[in-house]
Amino acid sequence: MKLSARELNRALLARQFLLERTEKTPLQVVEHLVGMQSQVPLSPYVGLWSRVSGFQPADLAGTLESRETVRIVLMRGTIHLVSARDALLLRPLLKPVLDRTNFTGHNGKQIEGVDPSELAQRGRELLEEEPRTREDLGKLLKERWPDHQATALAYAVQLLVPLVQLPPRGVWGVAQGRGAHATLNTWLGAESLPEPSITEVVSRYLSAFGPASVQDVQTWSGLTRLSEVVERLPLRRFSDENGRTLFDHEDAPRPDEDTPAPVRFLPEFDNIALSHADRTRIISPGFNGSSTRGSFTVDGFVSGTWKIQRRTLSIAPYQRLLKRDVAAVEAEGRRLLEFTAPETEHAVVFEQT
Repeated sequence: MKLSARELNRALLARQFLLERTEKTPLQVVEHLVGMQSQVPLSPYVGLWSRVSGFQPADLAGTLESRETVRIVLMRGTIHLVSARDALLLRPLLKPVLDRTNFTGHNGKQIEGVDPSELAQRGRELLEEEPRTREDLGKLLKERWPDHQATALAYAVQLLVPLVQLPPRGVWGVAQGRGAHATLNTWLGAESLPEPSITEVVSRYLSAFGPASVQDVQTWSGLTRLSEVVERLPLRRFSDENGRTLFDHEDAPRPDEDTPAPVRFLPEFDNIALSHADRTRIISPGFNGSSTRGSFTVDGFVSGTWKIQRRTLSIAPYQRLLKRDVAAVEAEGRRLLEFTAPETEHAVVFEQT
């Protein structure tokens, strides 16, 4: 069965809770999404506001402070907000991705000549003594490896050893400052799951991002050679407009392509725009995929970027919007401002296209 780009779009939006906000808890949504990209510490709050009915920042902040969620380097070598269980599940599975990031390219050259096992052991010892910022960790590591850059040594440890970035980093309403790190097992008081299942992870990816190709799953995770994993799952096969084979759960939602899709505001680096090899199911023409601003959707597709400065929301459409879409974007933008800065005066401005 062939699926159009709009059918794939509506399927993705439904699974991402962007057709209709969900009543699930923030923790349930974070787990359903298999994590939320979080190198911008507060971006998951906007992502959850667009997905969860009645969401309040304290609903997520509390899970970080109670250690139900953590911020840790995972998919594609980037910081993600995940549940505690998913941190223990995903971190060992993604070790090949993190090793590849660590030992190739620029950072590989920076740590050339350093024994990875010794570096990991020393880094773990220092962080089990007490939580440390990456800057402080790097200074201490440089005492052992004086010929190497402190920043490169600390970054290498972050990829070699499962580390979490501790609150208040990532807590809404608290000055962020430099984030301190601790080992995952020390912070959670738990070891990695005895037999982490890549099959479970791929199945959950399809529940949140499908229908998808093997290449899509690999783009999301950074892992390779996942064809055999996908083939083991009891999945239905589809194809897209270009003839690519897509896989999906039989009973997963696949709404009609004409299902209305409301305007939604998404944070910087939201996974919805980064988790497929073929991004045409969510990206409109004009989007280059590298913007560090947030994005917004019109009729289900990313149609521009946004940024809040001094209580003003600046909106930059990729193309000229219809009048009704301008009104819808402005209305949702004002609701976003009310969420991010309640009880203050707001302004919405559209940048010229």
